[in-house]
Amino acid sequence: MFLKKQFGCDYTIALAGNPNVGKTSIFNNLTGMHQHTGNWPGKTVSNAYGMCEHNGKNYLLVDLPGTYSLMSNSAEEEIARNYICFGNADICVVVVDATCLERNLNLVFQVLEMTPNVIVCVNLLDEAKKKSIEIDLDKLSKLLKVPVVGTIANKPKTLKKLLEVIHSTLTDSKKDTSSVSLPITYDKKVEDYINVLEGDIKDILPSTKKYLSRWIALKMLDENSSINDALKSNLNIDLQNDVYIQEKIDKIKSDLENENLSLSSLRDKIVFNIMAKAEEIRKETCTFADSKYNLKTRKIDKILTSKKFGIPIMLVFLAVIFWITITGANYPSRLLSDFFGFIQDKLLILFDNLHVPSFWTNILIYRYVSDCYLGCVCYASAYGNLLPVIYFA
Repeated sequence: MFLKKQFGCDYTIALAGNPNVGKTSIFNNLTGMHQHTGNWPGKTVSNAYGMCEHNGKNYLLVDLPGTYSLMSNSAEEEIARNYICFGNADICVVVVDATCLERNLNLVFQVLEMTPNVIVCVNLLDEAKKKSIEIDLDKLSKLLKVPVVGTIANKPKTLKKLLEVIHSTLTDSKKDTSSVSLPITYDKKVEDYINVLEGDIKDILPSTKKYLSRWIALKMLDENSSINDALKSNLNIDLQNDVYIQEKIDKIKSDLENENLSLSSLRDKIVFNIMAKAEEIRKETCTFADSKYNLKTRKIDKILTSKKFGIPIMLVFLAVIFWITITGANYPSRLLSDFFGFIQDKLLILFDNLHVPSFWTNILIYRYVSDCYLGCVCYASAYGNLLPVIYFA
């Protein structure tokens, strides 16, 4: 709300998404030169604000850090999660990659549990077309229960359509903002424990944030320690000191121990449900004209990421890289030395036959040839030292 007043805008739009899905390209093309950058309070992660106008309304766009998840395992995840939950954005646009929809749905599901105002933007449709991937956007919208828009970040026509959907969603008086969309139903045991905690959590939350009760209950089952800090700093709520809620959590732990389980086993069930739902939706909405278009890549990935071959292959690559850095680079250096030594000897004979003064001989041969040799050696050495960096990047 503070940002909205600061920039004098009618609505605030949060842009979330995985890295490299074109989220920032969409942000840049929508806002043009009307951008402001800074750091999130207490963090070194940069953020960007931008403004655009559509249908007589001014929109403030907030480009959240790119992240694969909102589990708050990093500064980027924590910042994006806290802004979506407590930043009071009027709507959150989740940008996904059309070429790998299944992987991106993980973030979509998490955002859908945090806020009732969500639009899914399926970007990179041109890249998907090159790979013969077609996505049924209408069916995807029906399954996710939120608006879905297809875009190509560098085509203004598709971005205009995105703005039109944002505008119509924000001005829809019939839209229910009291609850979030729930495309996932978890394992029965997880759902039972969510119901045990959700009622008490909802009673504590302010009226404008009651839709967060299910998500907070899920995070407490996930033993997410940072959620309590976020609630304390943003809503002045301390669940760790709430006797009734802690008693219920202890009861849940006790029940799990009686079944030789733990809260971590619930986390595994939650992750399994998310992955299964993502695969299910992908199968229902995506079609491949050539189902074998990435067969070779998948076979290579299966070998390189397998438990049996992955680590040995990595060690072999590391050994080769370190050999090149420490020993291998000496061989091209020796070849360069022999080559420039041969050139120097021939030039000395030539200059001697031409009776060139020794002053010019020293400058043109000894110094110039030596500089060329040293430059080539330094270049080869620097390239060898960069190989580990290139590999790990």
